[in-house]
Amino acid sequence: MPISRMDLGDASSPEALVTRILKAEPNLPVPVPIQELCGKLGIVRIEYLDTDEFDGVLVTDAKRSEGTILAKRGGEPRRRFTLAHELAHFLMAHHVPDQPGRFTCKGSDLLRVTAKEGDQRQRREVEANRFATLLLMPPHLLRAAMAAFHGADLRHVLVLAHDFAVGKEAAARAYVQYHPERIAVVVAANGRVQRCYRGLSFPALIPAIGSPVPTGSLYLSDRHRPNIASDIAACSSDIWIDVKRDLHAPTLSEQVYLQQNGFALILLRLEAAPEESAEERRLNEGWRHRFHSGRR
Repeated sequence: MPISRMDLGDASSPEALVTRILKAEPNLPVPVPIQELCGKLGIVRIEYLDTDEFDGVLVTDAKRSEGTILAKRGGEPRRRFTLAHELAHFLMAHHVPDQPGRFTCKGSDLLRVTAKEGDQRQRREVEANRFATLLLMPPHLLRAAMAAFHGADLRHVLVLAHDFAVGKEAAARAYVQYHPERIAVVVAANGRVQRCYRGLSFPALIPAIGSPVPTGSLYLSDRHRPNIASDIAACSSDIWIDVKRDLHAPTLSEQVYLQQNGFALILLRLEAAPEESAEERRLNEGWRHRFHSGRR
């Protein structure tokens, strides 16, 4: 692996940094060898610890000449994402540590995808997560892997998570971003919505973060088996999205993947509502006029 920090030049954004890394290492294998990349880019020591105080810590000097990463011991996907996240803090000169020479990141930091306006710390965590996602699932390799899939299916997410050695939620987030259909993935736990990842064309969801999964969702069925994706089934679209009155309701389907730790992924797939024909539009407009005017 010939890459060095000289190859990164003055790149500072997550996208620019990953672009430089991929240019210097055009033949990166899958899964991406993140520990070896860390070593080549200035991380001189990596240590895994049993702790509940943090998920990842970067210790470095003021000039970022070298760094040490401490990561919470856990499954391989979690460790790999933590390494990539802390590497981002190390490589981005504009990232200011919480304490002199020390970045400390908790589990919530490694899940953050948006930042409150003006909150620089949250913004840094969002950037580190973007870098980690792009580096562990390089877009060109992800698109190539997804080209073999047909339709939207949580089984594809499980394949991506396995092949790229990333967490299922990270794989789901990337899957939604690059999938051509109108899909979203909801992360649920203990009957409540925890997080949601939507494609650009998918409408906003009615259930707010922290609210119960809506009655009528396939998630609430007691027929699910842990670690097995359910079949895809139609559901009422108005339990998840705002359906305008007097319009054809779009077709919405659900699929659920229940995990043993109480979490679940819910795939929502939206199909466009069929267009009314001229005759249907004439009949419907006539019916609505009679209804609102009191004529039957």
